[in-house]
Amino acid sequence: MTTPTPVTFSETDIEKLAGHEGRVAIIVDTEGKTDAAGRRVNRLSKGALNRALEARAEKDLKPGKVFTLAWPAGMKAEAVDVLCLPRRSGDTVARKGGAVLGRLRGKADLLLAAGRARRVAHVVSGAVLRDYDFNVHKTGAEAAKGTIEVMCSDSAAARETAAPHLALADGCFFARDLVNEPANILTTTEFASRLADMEKLGLSVEVLEEDKLEELGMRTLLAVGQGSASPSKVVVMQWNGGAAGEAPLALVGKGVVFDTGGISLKPAAGMEDMTMDMGGAGTVAGVMRALALRGAKANVVGLVGLVENMPSGTAIRPGDVVKSMKGDTVEILNTDAEGRLVLCDVMWYAQERFEPAGMIDLATLTGAIIIGLGHENAGVFSNDDTLCNRFLKAAEAEGEGAWRMPLGEAYDDMLKSPIADMKNIGGRPAGSITAAQYLQRFVKDGMPWIHLDIAGVASVKSETPLAPKGATGWGVRALDRLVADHFETE
Repeated sequence: MTTPTPVTFSETDIEKLAGHEGRVAIIVDTEGKTDAAGRRVNRLSKGALNRALEARAEKDLKPGKVFTLAWPAGMKAEAVDVLCLPRRSGDTVARKGGAVLGRLRGKADLLLAAGRARRVAHVVSGAVLRDYDFNVHKTGAEAAKGTIEVMCSDSAAARETAAPHLALADGCFFARDLVNEPANILTTTEFASRLADMEKLGLSVEVLEEDKLEELGMRTLLAVGQGSASPSKVVVMQWNGGAAGEAPLALVGKGVVFDTGGISLKPAAGMEDMTMDMGGAGTVAGVMRALALRGAKANVVGLVGLVENMPSGTAIRPGDVVKSMKGDTVEILNTDAEGRLVLCDVMWYAQERFEPAGMIDLATLTGAIIIGLGHENAGVFSNDDTLCNRFLKAAEAEGEGAWRMPLGEAYDDMLKSPIADMKNIGGRPAGSITAAQYLQRFVKDGMPWIHLDIAGVASVKSETPLAPKGATGWGVRALDRLVADHFETE
């Protein structure tokens, strides 16, 4: 696994600034006001810092912005990075500012002179989240080097406040690694093995093999994987950090480790991107890791359906009819609409076994959601305003784009089949909505539920404020915030 940058905390010692070899970061406000560390840097650099602050006052002294003094005189540092962070800056601004420091750091040691600045934990979080590089398959590539040392007025308090943020970064890195892995490495078996390895963190992990899935009646899930040599699996991860007997929150993830489309074969162009079609399962795994690492006082169960969708002589065909675990029959019109077939069985199993307090499923489900929302927002579908609004608030707080989409009976009618209880697609119009309507048929009456279509945000072609191009780990932070705000016991 890609290891997050090591972070240490120490009491402020401005004498370190002169001899630090690497990068030094200081914090100023929008008026260019500096603290003791900034004043020390200015003296060491013979006034260069103040001259730079005056020159950049209108352009660069804005919340979250960073400018750099390269090779400052009087210091051994290769650069001084100046972060503008007023006392009343919000969490998102602090994270984005920290992310710039993380990107600029490269492989150098960073000494962050934070003093009495607020939201240091969010600055550190941003720096660590952005400082990610998936290079495990590059021959001769060096692992990321360097550390981050945070000097502040109360290092013990800062360390304690930052601990859950660093646990969350670890969970995000885990999710990113899973999504970035090629399909010949991250097979269903390897995926399950990596999840089972999290038992050492205190999670309870079960791997349900095909014979058990047959016994349970998960025929739609098994139908998706029957054309592949890789065995289909369901992995159940439980974190019981809350009150005994308290109903858990259930997180369900689509884990299609590679999606060719099956017999309804995808075009060759871009098919290589389908290594990320297990993004929902990756997010669920990342959340469960983060909860365990920070010792969340909540009961949460994460379930992922792991399959590979391949064309072969044993693959499902368009026109086949399959019976779900619930008992409903599904006419398969398009084998490339496979994610909902995986999810519906796992969702039903989650409700039957755990009777959760609420259920959230995540999937890179439809290209239609990308047409509608691009790569800025995930599509949010829900049958419960309270749970949905809580999630949207959590996503906003963490700076993860999410937009609520509609559900309705008219969309549901588009799934009617002449020979089965439903079709697995509703046609080209409203494709992401009809997919959500399909899943809603497998939500029990009274069960608060959210469906997150993350096709546009799980992996992107250009860098984001908190991640390089590739896997983003979207949803790990928002779901962790939802758990922290609404499902943890005192």
